[in-house]
Amino acid sequence: MDFGYSERCEELRTRLLAFMDSHIYPAEAVYAQQMRESGDPHFDAPVVAELKAEAKSQGLWNLFHPDDRYGAGLTNAEYAPLAEIMGRSPVLAPEACNCSAPDTGNMEVFTQFGSEEHKKRWLAPLLEGTIRSAFAMTEPAVASSDATNIEMTMLADGDHFVLNGRKWWTSNALHPNCRVLIVMGKTDPEASTHSQQSMMVVPIDAPGVTVVRGLPVFGYQDREGHAEILFEDVRVPREDVLAGVGKGFMIAQARLGPGRIHHCMRAIGMAERALDLMCVRASTRSAFGKPIAAQSNIADWIAESRIDIEMARLLTMKAAWLMDTVGNKGARIEIAAIKVAAPAMALRIIDRAIQVHGGAGVSDDFPLAQMYAHLRTLRLADGPDEVHKRTIARYELGAHAGG
Repeated sequence: MDFGYSERCEELRTRLLAFMDSHIYPAEAVYAQQMRESGDPHFDAPVVAELKAEAKSQGLWNLFHPDDRYGAGLTNAEYAPLAEIMGRSPVLAPEACNCSAPDTGNMEVFTQFGSEEHKKRWLAPLLEGTIRSAFAMTEPAVASSDATNIEMTMLADGDHFVLNGRKWWTSNALHPNCRVLIVMGKTDPEASTHSQQSMMVVPIDAPGVTVVRGLPVFGYQDREGHAEILFEDVRVPREDVLAGVGKGFMIAQARLGPGRIHHCMRAIGMAERALDLMCVRASTRSAFGKPIAAQSNIADWIAESRIDIEMARLLTMKAAWLMDTVGNKGARIEIAAIKVAAPAMALRIIDRAIQVHGGAGVSDDFPLAQMYAHLRTLRLADGPDEVHKRTIARYELGAHAGG
């Protein structure tokens, strides 16, 4: 395994670091002020459009997409250090570079499974960053960690399917530019377990689609929103079924692998930002007659944080390398492992940083509290920790049983 940066990766990394210093970090305070003054948690802050235009002009656009017809054409291992850098400012940097979830996953779904009409109507403007999208899978009435539990009905009716059900945690659905949903439901409850589900493309303004509310995350109303959505007799043309009837579970597996590791990459970036803030705070504040950094427990926290980050980064890079060399299926254990390890690691470091900052750490004067809320949610998103641990344990037990 060689985790050295390719020439292309190194060049983009250098440019992205400069972009963060010259544009993203200075814009954080501007963004916060614009959001406060708007009084709308889902306001389309003008500074975001300015950052997107700048990133596009610098060629820091669609870095996530592995197909060079649509984006940078990087491998997972090449994209990992770039996603980590963007993770240091998770609210602004990913969107500025058109690398935000869930759009990244949806764009890959449209690329792999969309018709030419889907690519023209939805993929093209998503790649341009002129619209946003959402992914409607999780449901409030069932344990959605098991996707076979999904209850939304998608009943055939002539040239259409009729959708009825309720989704929630549909991230991005409250973004002012959200225009399209990819929706998962059941087309045939009598089919084999993993052939019951289908995915369909639904405009967010389709008749029968109602955005009921935005769900807060530890009291935060994220700008993109996490919506509860009601589908009542929503008619979807057959041509808007992705990959064919009964292929929903297959698409979900194809979509979630890259999405999970992208989250982990950004989590490492958040941990790095938290460690930077912790070191600055500990070096510039004094308590009981000496700098906070001189307290032995604080020095331990700083050292342990560096060790934790390096270990998580290596596991992430191994998972990315395996995805590139043997495919997502061959990397499933490493993907499951990093999905557990990276958010937990970042949460530990952010918690230490909050403690070093004292009361300031839980305020909005620093990004720590919001990053903590986001990362705690990440232990549930794309499958809770327990599901990933179950995957790993079954693999280990199977190996010992000779299976």
